[in-house]
Amino acid sequence: MTDLTGRRALVTGGASGIGAACARVFARAGAHVIVADLNGDAATAVAGELGGEAWQVDLSDTAALADLELDVDILVNNAGIQHVAPIEEFDPMKFSLILRLMLESPFLLIRAALPKMYERGHGRIINLSSAHGLRASAFKSAYVTAKHGLEGLSKVTALEGGPHGVTSNCINPAYVRTPLVEKQIADQARIHGIPESEVVEKVMLAEIAVKRLVEPEEVADLALWLAGDTSGMVTGASYTMDGGWTAR
Repeated sequence: MTDLTGRRALVTGGASGIGAACARVFARAGAHVIVADLNGDAATAVAGELGGEAWQVDLSDTAALADLELDVDILVNNAGIQHVAPIEEFDPMKFSLILRLMLESPFLLIRAALPKMYERGHGRIINLSSAHGLRASAFKSAYVTAKHGLEGLSKVTALEGGPHGVTSNCINPAYVRTPLVEKQIADQARIHGIPESEVVEKVMLAEIAVKRLVEPEEVADLALWLAGDTSGMVTGASYTMDGGWTAR
């Protein structure tokens, strides 16, 4: 059993999907959880359920994060969005938004959290990457770019944080049963020229040996272990939970 009693955990995108699953499992393990999300009402609801705090924040507003200071023991960089389009049709503003939200803001949150972690000689940074942090798929140029960048950021953080008792790791799931995945089904169907009913089987599970979506709770269980004391020698790693996708 992982015991997080006395630890403070910040989970971005914590009001739904993987983030909410992480917030719940951390709270059950004794952590005080800060639920950060663009949707303030949803963040308040989850935080209230867990006896934690809600932080309504637009993490794409990176200028507002430049001078941020965080006093947390665990940071989960999970917030993200998706946009599916060929490169020649990809809106440059959307590309920039995705990189700000999914790469620049994790850098700024890590930067804000490290000083207090270094003072205590302990910290856990968990970056929700993706199989797309290790592999590419067509029509997802911004998402794949952001996740590949997050992998590099996580490894640099691991090297710098190691002497101070701070670990940094990525979790790399395949498609997870979340609103983020559900929202891209229509775009995937349009681009691939198939019915929406066939997207999960023919696109999302095409490269996967275990033919099902990942459940948010499965990701959260791995995050819980990475947040605990028995994972202290695990850093700079990328943990796949992709049903064999990256084994190809």
